Amino acid sequence: MTRGRFIALEGGEGTGKSTQATLLAEALHAQGFEVDVTREPGGTPGAEAIRDLLLNPPGEGWGAEAEALLFAAARADHVARRIRPALERGEWIITDRFVDSSRAYQGGAGALGDKAIVALHTIGSHGLRPDLTILLEADEAQVAARLAARDGDASDAIGGRAQDYHRKVAEAFRRCAAEDPGGFAVIDASGTPQEVHAAIMQSLAPLLERT
Repeated sequence: MTRGRFIALEGGEGTGKSTQATLLAEALHAQGFEVDVTREPGGTPGAEAIRDLLLNPPGEGWGAEAEALLFAAARADHVARRIRPALERGEWIITDRFVDSSRAYQGGAGALGDKAIVALHTIGSHGLRPDLTILLEADEAQVAARLAARDGDASDAIGGRAQDYHRKVAEAFRRCAAEDPGGFAVIDASGTPQEVHAAIMQSLAPLLERT
């Protein structure tokens, strides 16, 4: 059986990852592919339990090190129990966030460094990489307006961090993409959902041609 394809949607808060994951899945279904849409942290019962710990932390919350370990643990379960089995069945799997979010948030903004996050990923998930990582970018003012409309004053423990933290996240994402131009497609997410979707489909054309 032909191995499936693995697509990760990445970007900061409010860049439209969930919307684009849904549109991409619909487009791939229309072309006859079996598609599984998932998210991180989450995607399996164990990983969803860790998600709740991360986004609604007990007590004073988690330090950067503990946070990185929890994300890596959730990802290890997600990869073992959902992502790899789907790929082995020949499905396309689309995830809203993967390891590059840990590289940007905990490694970059959290100052743990890229090597530490990659090492955890090597141990927990055997270094699995997407066939393509789609990085969605939008300017700060547009993102702020989207988040205000979506969350109001109810941001989670990570989304509600200071703007300087999120700027560092965006910078780290850009570094990841610049270091691996063949593995990333950087998409301007400032347009309408359909405009952004069209750009994503264009970036996927080489993968679709080889499928």
